[in-house]
This record gives sequence, C-alpha cells and structure tokens, in this order.
Amino acid sequence: MDKLLTIYHGSQKIVETPTFGEGRKNNDFGLGFYCTESNELAKEWAVSSLRDGFSNRYTMDTEFLNILRLNSPAYTILNWMAVLVEHRIFSIKTPVAKRAKAYLIQNFGVNVNAYDLITGYRADDSYFDYAEAFINNAITVEQLAKAMRLGKLGEQIVIKSKFAFSKIRFEGFEPAGKDTYYVLRKTRDDSANQSYLDILEEETDGLYMQDIMRGGVANDDPRIPRNISEQGTVCSG
Repeated sequence: MDKLLTIYHGSQKIVETPTFGEGRKNNDFGLGFYCTESNELAKEWAVSSLRDGFSNRYTMDTEFLNILRLNSPAYTILNWMAVLVEHRIFSIKTPVAKRAKAYLIQNFGVNVNAYDLITGYRADDSYFDYAEAFINNAITVEQLAKAMRLGKLGEQIVIKSKFAFSKIRFEGFEPAGKDTYYVLRKTRDDSANQSYLDILEEETDGLYMQDIMRGGVANDDPRIPRNISEQGTVCSG
C-alpha cells in the first residue's frame, strides 16, 4: 500500500467531510468510513435500482497509521469470519451456528478498534450469503475461501480512528448513474452466484464449522486457508 492513497467512497450524496463516529455499527468491521481504491467500483456501490449516486474522491496520508491487513498471510479466512460475525447480524439457523459465532470470536477474533485503518474483504450481497452458509455448517472452509474470490469484488478500506479521519482530504466527486452502474453491480453479483453454485457441485472432504469446533482447530492450523485476497480493493457506499 502506498503511503499516499487515493480512495473513493460510494454514496447517494456528496460527502466532503467524513465524520468520525458516524455510520452503522453493524457494518463488516464495525463503525468506520468504508472506501475503495477503485472509482468504478465505488460508483457501483453508490447506486440502487432506483437512485443515482456519487463517487467521492479523497487522498489520505497513511505513513503513521496502524494498519490491519486482514487479507495478508498473517491472517486466515477465519480471522475475517470472526470479525464479521462480531459486527454483522447473521441468521442463526442451527445450534451449530450459535456455538460457531462464539467459537470464532474467541479463537480467531481480532480487535479491529485497535487500528487506524483496515483492509479486507467486503461481505455484501452474495459474499454475506457465503459467510452465512459457512457459519450454519452448509459449506466447508475451503469452499468459503474459494467463494470469496468470486465476482472480483476484492477488498475494502475502512477508516476507523479519529487520527485516520484527520488524514482524509476531499478531492472532488463524480456522478454515478443507476442505469449504468446498477447493471454492472448486478452482473457482477450474478456471476459470483453462478460460480458459487458450481463450487457447491464439487465433491469436498474439507472442514465444516462443526469439524473445526470439535477438533479445537486454532489459527495456526495449516488446513485453514490464508491470504484470501489477490484482487484489488472495493468498498461500500
């Protein structure tokens, strides 16, 4: 990551001054300002089927920031899952899922609030469905890791601390038309869903969530996939 970043925030409004402490607590990595290094992808996340949006552009000096890179080899896909289940609202469909949430947080949890900035997968639309299937013991951790590479949705950049917010400089905005960018967003999501269905047809003898709990699997287990992202970065509006 370069020290001087150009990042984009997709929104249905122009955001000249991002404000620390605002936003939804139930986002992927908790409260924060969610961004991407891709202008085009920010535009996709800025629109809905009914409304146009904006891609807000910023520069940010990251030289003195404490950065958590969840998609680096230092972390596994279950670290990402643990952060997700701690912040997002999941459909707990089975007794396994209830125990799984506690197990993931206890054994794979990461204190995201100790960092100024976080990079990691975005779990919206299809991605959230894949994570929910895993916690409900419907797919293996290997299938989850493979599914997370679908759709080329990549990573998001989340600005967490007041110090990091002080490093953001607004540089302008571009409009995003729903007629163009909602179609692109839906096409990307449909492609990911089809590839996910193909994965489900493959035979697998991998680890399900219940196997992980029964075996007391820890973060250093070589069977848990690491470095889950090789894509560019992406974020929500």
